[in-house]
Amino acid sequence: MMRPMKVMTMALSIALGSGALTPLNAEDASAILAGARLAPTRTPAVLLARIRTEDSVSPVVIRLKDQVISYETGHPPRVLNALLHTDSTILTETPAGGGTPRILSPARLHEEFPGTGISFEDLSLGFLYWPRPVLLGEEHFGVRNCWKIDLQAPPEETVYGVARVWIDKEFGGILKIEAYDRKGLLLKRFQLISPQKIKGLWLPKQMRIEGFEPGNPSPVSRAYLEILSRSE
Repeated sequence: MMRPMKVMTMALSIALGSGALTPLNAEDASAILAGARLAPTRTPAVLLARIRTEDSVSPVVIRLKDQVISYETGHPPRVLNALLHTDSTILTETPAGGGTPRILSPARLHEEFPGTGISFEDLSLGFLYWPRPVLLGEEHFGVRNCWKIDLQAPPEETVYGVARVWIDKEFGGILKIEAYDRKGLLLKRFQLISPQKIKGLWLPKQMRIEGFEPGNPSPVSRAYLEILSRSE
């Protein structure tokens, strides 16, 4: 049996985008990433989703609007907001039952967003702002032609060393992510299994998320992000 995992769920941002996006023609890693950062919020939407493992199912409501991604889970609900900017991302948390949103302190970034197996840091999309991005070239992911980019983690990051992303050249969506430790050993892999189009918006139908022990090529944990419906 696979162990429960801490999901690095920048995966929730993968392939969230509209088919009407402007194609990416840039050949500079920073310019490509600038478009990918804001792609999930270009089309306002409320998505009903779940994160499914062998042992549990966690419902999640995802709201996309005005350069903000909001995640809601639990009863009473807790809400995490990722405010996306051109050069940074800010996380705020609304406590269960409501109240004034509070900026999340750096010391809490590796805590789990309750009931999901997802860390606050993973939901922040902060990896897209890591310094010194390197464009490795082009590579196919299934039938899609992608930019392949490495991003180096800043010194204060305590878990990951490098995030490798595959960004669709035509529409700018992130289709795949691999996360490595500072020794270059694979820790997490996010892979789009199947897409779907709901009310004109291309979304993941199912995304597989695998966790690895450093140096072990076989996954020790596996979860699935599933978008079930769009309410608006």
